[in-house]
Amino acid sequence: MAGVRSNSEPPVSRSPRERGQEIDSITAFDRVAASGSLAGYRVRSLDLTDRTFALLSTDTAESVFLGCAMEPDAAAKVRAGGALVFPPVPGLPVDPYRGSLYAPDELFEGLVDAGYDATPDARAYHWYQETKAGGDVFASILRSIHDDAVSDALDEHLAGSRVVGIMGGHSLERGSAAYAGAARLGRRLTRDGLTVATGGGPGAMEAANLGAYAAPFEDGMLDSALELLSKAPYFRPSVTDWARAAFDVRRSRPGGGASVGIPTWFYGHEPPNPFASHIAKYFVNALREDGLLARSHAGVVFLPGAAGTVQEIFDNATPNYYRSRGEPTPMVLVNREHWTEELPTWPLLRALAADRPMAARIALVDSVDDVPEALARLAAEAGP
Repeated sequence: MAGVRSNSEPPVSRSPRERGQEIDSITAFDRVAASGSLAGYRVRSLDLTDRTFALLSTDTAESVFLGCAMEPDAAAKVRAGGALVFPPVPGLPVDPYRGSLYAPDELFEGLVDAGYDATPDARAYHWYQETKAGGDVFASILRSIHDDAVSDALDEHLAGSRVVGIMGGHSLERGSAAYAGAARLGRRLTRDGLTVATGGGPGAMEAANLGAYAAPFEDGMLDSALELLSKAPYFRPSVTDWARAAFDVRRSRPGGGASVGIPTWFYGHEPPNPFASHIAKYFVNALREDGLLARSHAGVVFLPGAAGTVQEIFDNATPNYYRSRGEPTPMVLVNREHWTEELPTWPLLRALAADRPMAARIALVDSVDDVPEALARLAAEAGP
């Protein structure tokens, strides 16, 4: 049969780049399979049950099938042809082999009819808690595969973007002046052509993603959204009411601006916010935190927060200090009183930066309105 390599034939030699190429859609699968060779490709999360003939007639040497549904004959053939096959795992609330980031509608599916506890997001957290407590090594492997797939999808999505991270506390309530300020900041930075990335949770994170969502609309849209959201100011006691209010805003003004949220099921009591258009949700919090900071090449803005935000400041300061990621990235701390008196982080950051290249990349400003100018100034002072 044309295109099928017998077991006695030598393995197909492919370049490292070819060997790592991924197929994430049926259209791409059909295009490549038509050439007679899937050798070296990584085929991910596709339903191939009606592609049996293509699989039986195509070279699959050194290919890898991740979570693809196949008829038994097709699965046996591709294995015999030199492929690795990682079959789908039934009953999971997440696809560990997924090839794309999450969308809010996907994570919150079922919210309107059955409430938050019925959503894939809540079910994923419960699965994580159950398998972690039981020490299930297979579940641990699946979580690791999932997080690696999410990182890969995040890199693909952000390629070529100027990403600015916005960090801040999860306890910031809708309806507060600080929440409105964080939303204005997200809107301004998005309008300036930057991609806003946050930790993806509630509070200041949600506000920044909301601002990015509001960026394409007239200014009054954000004011209306803030008023509607203030009726459900916090995700406690009811995540359902909190999330439904956000989706009410989205339904009233569909087609908002894009931004990224990077939350974690490690903090499962904190739901992801629905205003990030693309959500990279992780099981391992350390991967999530480092990944967000490492990808924020255009700078990181630190709004007032508590222990978590302080940790993020110095998580970002360390590679800036040692230049382990290349040139230091801009860091802007917002609210002078908070960072010099309530939690005096700024004096220590400034002392660390003294006589080092990162000194030209840190700033303390009084309000969110000062952030865009500070980011531009830090970038200019550091030079090309």
